[in-house]
Amino acid sequence: MNEILTEQSGSVLKVQLNRPAKKNAITTAMYVALAEILEKAGKDDATSVVLIHGAGDSFTAGNDLEDFVKNPPGPGDSPQLRLFAALNGFDKPIVAAVHGFAVGIGTTILVHCDFVYAGESARFATPFVDLALVPEMGSSYGLPALVGRRAAAELLLLGTRFDAARAEQVGLVTATVPDDTFLEKAMHAAQKLSEKPLGALIASKRQLKRTRRERLAEAFQSEVEEFAVRVRSPEAKEAFDAFFHKRQPDFTKVKATP
Repeated sequence: MNEILTEQSGSVLKVQLNRPAKKNAITTAMYVALAEILEKAGKDDATSVVLIHGAGDSFTAGNDLEDFVKNPPGPGDSPQLRLFAALNGFDKPIVAAVHGFAVGIGTTILVHCDFVYAGESARFATPFVDLALVPEMGSSYGLPALVGRRAAAELLLLGTRFDAARAEQVGLVTATVPDDTFLEKAMHAAQKLSEKPLGALIASKRQLKRTRRERLAEAFQSEVEEFAVRVRSPEAKEAFDAFFHKRQPDFTKVKATP
């Protein structure tokens, strides 16, 4: 089964995360596939807009932790870097349709989307600190820029789970809609965008991102360097062991890595 499916609908490219049995948890291969899709779509004159959504009952539960532990990202080239570069350099509109769980990258990828429509069931979380890690995908800059520093601290440092109404309130989500219409609403927005002159659409998005793009890239570079240290730290080993053994982590018995 393909873990990512694409469907061309007019000039809208629909991209579906397709691991419903795993709540669309992202593997290393999926990072690469998503990056390749965006790289190709950016150069394809037949595509004006990309719409990202998930199969089954969720958008994505975040990284597939079994795959992640086997393939932890380092400070250099990585599938994560390739996806970030594809997202940050994408000049056409990206629309996201979110339902169910949107955890980790399921939330931080939304920083790179221009429109986000969430079903009422959507539940968001950024549990990076709880896993002894740091934020990724440029979210240490992108999320405060989008929702404000205090809200970002609540989401990134506390790792508090929040619902679609809260996501809309802080500005992470464009609109909250009933679960049975969230994808239709996102597709309607994508189609309206696709009817606009593509050159003007691209130029306008570039203007919106002209300084933000550089700041996101700086944040991402800083994140990956710190992430590479954190993911190999005693704290992270304890966090992942606790996760896999379904127990509460005890960080008092491990030495913090400064």
